[in-house]
Amino acid sequence: MSNVLIVYGSTTGNTEWVATKLTAQIKAAGHDVQVAKAGGISPDGLCSGKDLVLFGCSTWGQDEIELQDDFIPLFEAFDSIGASGVKTAVFGCGDEDYTHFCGAVDAITDKLTGLGAKLVGGKLKINGDPGDAEESIKTWGQAVLSAL
Repeated sequence: MSNVLIVYGSTTGNTEWVATKLTAQIKAAGHDVQVAKAGGISPDGLCSGKDLVLFGCSTWGQDEIELQDDFIPLFEAFDSIGASGVKTAVFGCGDEDYTHFCGAVDAITDKLTGLGAKLVGGKLKINGDPGDAEESIKTWGQAVLSAL
């Protein structure tokens, strides 16, 4: 059994919905899962003792990439999360009509890999209502689980 952490920031509830689906899938596979809202967790040593950490964040802003409000302080403190060598995965919701569709996913991924984290499963970018992407979420979840 692996120790998995899912940290997410959600304004409209879409990213939270995805986190809930992923939590159920990972638990059903027999792993221990902790879920935390980005605004309510300390960044210091966040990844310590975790076999896998998933980060979920929606993207806002038309002209530039804007992370979900609650996720910003965590993102700014990523240097202290202890990501080096830790398996990580990133997912997010957005609107493909925006210039930087799911740009938060790219920004978080870049930051994590720059800190030495090991990205697994690729990136999951969901357009619009995540309920319309349940199969993609499940497939991505399986890809992430295969890294454990």
